[in-house]
Amino acid sequence: MKLKRTKNFYLYLLLVIIFVGCTEKKKELPVQKTVAKTKVNYATGFTIEANENYTILTVSEPWPGANKAYSYAFIPQEKLPVVSYPKNAYDAVVVTPIKNFITTSTTHIPAIEALHGLDRLIGFPNTKYISSMPARALIADKKIKELGANESLNTEMVLELAPDVIVGFGINNEKSSYEVLEKANIPVIFNGDWMEKTPLGKAEWIKFFGVLLGQEKKADSIFNAIAVEYEKVKNIAEKVNNKPTVLSGALFKDVWYLPAGESWASKFLEDSNVNYLWKETTGSGSLSLSLESVLEKGSKAEFWISPSQFTTYEEMNKANSHYGQFSAFKNKQIYTFAATKGITGGLLYYELAPQRPDLVLKDLVHIFHPDLLPDYNPYFFTPLQ
Repeated sequence: MKLKRTKNFYLYLLLVIIFVGCTEKKKELPVQKTVAKTKVNYATGFTIEANENYTILTVSEPWPGANKAYSYAFIPQEKLPVVSYPKNAYDAVVVTPIKNFITTSTTHIPAIEALHGLDRLIGFPNTKYISSMPARALIADKKIKELGANESLNTEMVLELAPDVIVGFGINNEKSSYEVLEKANIPVIFNGDWMEKTPLGKAEWIKFFGVLLGQEKKADSIFNAIAVEYEKVKNIAEKVNNKPTVLSGALFKDVWYLPAGESWASKFLEDSNVNYLWKETTGSGSLSLSLESVLEKGSKAEFWISPSQFTTYEEMNKANSHYGQFSAFKNKQIYTFAATKGITGGLLYYELAPQRPDLVLKDLVHIFHPDLLPDYNPYFFTPLQ
């Protein structure tokens, strides 16, 4: 009897030692224990915090009226066995380094390319809109798969590809197509670069992809170079006393859409030191105006920028003869980005401009103040033909 009790005691002791050893190996780390916070100078929609064992990426507003902030934990593979985290603390957990991923907006492509991450991109919705030549080569080689439309991803194909993570894009709280994938244990993280209201704010989202691709330092370096160049051109333009008047947009059916005064596009015009005639308006999107109100205010504008998808004066005149009443039309001072396209017809401006605001600003300063950058060749904007 005594021998049996002794055996039971040692068995109990052995179990206690094993249990204690396991719990000591796998410590639960408090979410708030931050070691370093990545500096975000212009963007307002995300933060990056690193604790001793993993990085936390928080996206505060992925779309208008988002009902919550989304928080994502990026945990190195080697730390996964010994690190735990509070249950339901994060909207997704991504194990790094990621081997492959899917993204959903052309605005993501330039940052991924700059960080040498295209070889890990395995799927994209509506690949025809991608203009990047390195990405197009991968599409031609079927290394980047066509996945349908963003709002209705081909879930069967996505499940078959089994990506390590999906970078989602949404315009509202409806995200049913992503929920199916989340239930299949595929992490989905939302990118809200398009919600930023300033050129450098949008461009700073390269740091988001720096975390995703394990290239935080490179992302910082690339963005800092863009910001320095942008500020340099802005400072050059500030020295000019003459501010030409500027009109933008065009009619769609009976409504004239042009940038509101607090919008991303309006900020470019402000920084190029011109008198944008609707700069005092509120809102970060587009204004919806009548032809009569635009004609009354903008008929004498010296320049006309971004006249919708028009590329020639003949197209504009055929669409609406009233365009001919504007001074900028008569004087051939209309400039468009619609003529600069990728080989499959995607507009390069929509893809690259958010990531390279320095090029956009140079284009505009060259147009409005030609003496300041006389040897510069515009990248996006060309004169209407």
